[in-house]
Amino acid sequence: MAPGLDFSDWGAKETRKGTPVVVKMENPNYSVVEIEDPDAAFRPVEKSRGKNAKQVTWVLLLKAHRAVGCVAWIATLFWALLGTIKKRLIFRQDVDMASEKLGKGKLLFTVIKAFLVTSLTILAFEIIAYFNGWHYFQNPSLHIPRTSDIQGLFHLVYVTWLWFRADYIAPLIQALSKFCVALFLIQSADRMVLCLGCFWIKYKKIKPRIEGNPFKSNDVEGSGYDYPMVLVQIPMCNEREVYEQSISAVCQLDWPKDRLLIQVLDDSDDESIQCLIKAEVATWNQRGINIIYRHRLIRTGYKAGNLKSAMSCEYVQAYEFVAIFDADFQPNPDFLKQTVPHFKDNPELGLVQARWTFVNKDENLLTRLQNINLCFHFEVEQQVNGVFLNFFGFNGTAGVWRIRALEESGGWLERTTVEDMDIAVRAHLNGWKFIFLNDVKVICEVPESYEAYRKQQHRWHSGPMHLFRLCLPAIITSKIAIWKKANLILLFFLLRKLILPFYSFTLFCIILPLTMFVPEAELPVWVICYVPVFMSFLNILPAPKSFPFIVPYLLFENTMSVTKFNAMVSGLFKLGSSYEWVVTKKAGRSSESDLLAAAERESKTTNQLQIQRGASESELTELNRLKAAPVPVKRVNKIYRKELTLAFLLLTASVRSLLSAQGVHFYFLLFQGVTFLLVGLDLIGEQMS
Repeated sequence: MAPGLDFSDWGAKETRKGTPVVVKMENPNYSVVEIEDPDAAFRPVEKSRGKNAKQVTWVLLLKAHRAVGCVAWIATLFWALLGTIKKRLIFRQDVDMASEKLGKGKLLFTVIKAFLVTSLTILAFEIIAYFNGWHYFQNPSLHIPRTSDIQGLFHLVYVTWLWFRADYIAPLIQALSKFCVALFLIQSADRMVLCLGCFWIKYKKIKPRIEGNPFKSNDVEGSGYDYPMVLVQIPMCNEREVYEQSISAVCQLDWPKDRLLIQVLDDSDDESIQCLIKAEVATWNQRGINIIYRHRLIRTGYKAGNLKSAMSCEYVQAYEFVAIFDADFQPNPDFLKQTVPHFKDNPELGLVQARWTFVNKDENLLTRLQNINLCFHFEVEQQVNGVFLNFFGFNGTAGVWRIRALEESGGWLERTTVEDMDIAVRAHLNGWKFIFLNDVKVICEVPESYEAYRKQQHRWHSGPMHLFRLCLPAIITSKIAIWKKANLILLFFLLRKLILPFYSFTLFCIILPLTMFVPEAELPVWVICYVPVFMSFLNILPAPKSFPFIVPYLLFENTMSVTKFNAMVSGLFKLGSSYEWVVTKKAGRSSESDLLAAAERESKTTNQLQIQRGASESELTELNRLKAAPVPVKRVNKIYRKELTLAFLLLTASVRSLLSAQGVHFYFLLFQGVTFLLVGLDLIGEQMS
């Protein structure tokens, strides 16, 4: 109970003891002092004796002023936040979006929003119960008050909720949480094994090596007897930002010109981009590069259909190997000399995969977090599987295939959006082996906006589940060893493609917030803090410069589990979005060497324009107009309601944890909720043009 204030005691005098001595001074400049006893003058002066009702009033007014100022500051901050959100929502209305895309994710958003409203309602109950002193969980056992203790209808409703929560809700959450924790531990053990395998490779310095010098002469233009015929394909679609630098990098590959053919496979539906790519191809063709331009009239099957159409050309039969580069990839000139020799004297080898490196990995927080995941994927997953199993998923680019392996495995199929994983699985079932070269790196880009990253992740997680449905009968009936079948089904598909997004979403985005309102089903601290932090530590090891971002990485992965789980479900049950392909938007970043090469080409622009075959002055003017940079459009920050609602939901769960005083648990979740909110407002808010 708050202490009472009795102001009448401040002016009252205690009962006098002894004989008082009164000294009166006639001089009015002096005060009257009463001395009750000899020791009274030497006692400490009480601070409260100098106070009166007027002073107390001023003190209270000062405190009230401070309180009102604090409330006003909080209200101003909250009002500014609401104004920012409203402004961004208004900007969002100006963004052109297809009508069919407006309904995507509506059901998931409705579920999360209903979950948020329910959580806020339960939180209100908890707050009222807390301030009324209805504490029933100070002891481990649930204590239901007697009928005489019930004070009003609201108290009865609260007690009924406690009983229903303990007997019906908590057992279900506990059972589901135990199942998800078991999956979490299995997946963590798989990660540990992969990391141990990577440490062993580093310790023993195991890597594929080329025996001797496979080329007799260093003169590329000399005898081409030892140089096999290589076909290079560059599939692209509306790649205005990166087409020039990718074509330039591929045309500078160090390989005999008569043993190399470059196919630019353009699926662009924008005629201006088609003209630019044609002009770039014509420029390199005039320099003596064997390069051709192909454009499909019937654009079906996305990238798989594009590659399948190119491989059907008659002249492809004269080539032994095919190298594939996406439009934003820039291989080094010695790429073919570092990859193709591995096929020599190794007839069972079907694929040589190189590692990706990213020119824009330090552009923003999103690119840094992507770099962590992709470095672990290449450094650990691909390298360990390549060394110990001779199998891994083809990354779709920066790789060299033996054309015979493609043909014997059925070629490119248009049945899924992960044609690279599809051909890799079928080649593995046909007995072909793969090699991963961790020290051969190809420059590329990672998405710089959340919109592009989310669409990419949706395709990467829905496609494997769709492929698993199609490939499961073929895997079971194949003639490969049983342990290879088990690796494909249990590890490659189920554990790393299905179980990972399932438990990540269920455990950390569903069960964890629920445990804040159902304390009986509370998760152990090692599940929600220690193990995730340790696994994040292992994930960041291949990218040691990213250690300062370990906490944002952990929290961002939890947020992204919503998108990954949604994609996994759509692919597993073959929903409408499982066969959706959206070209990842590129920014056209260039490395330092690319900028120097561009400056050198710029100095020769006049001479290059003069040798354009059949190009008139008007045609050159039109080409320059098409190459001109588009007028910059004001960038608006787009709000993603699902992610923001989830952020507020987890923040609400953190507030509830304050009432139960869970120590480390509370601080971890409070930081998680605040970080999710910031991620939702800044990182997830995409800068759209």
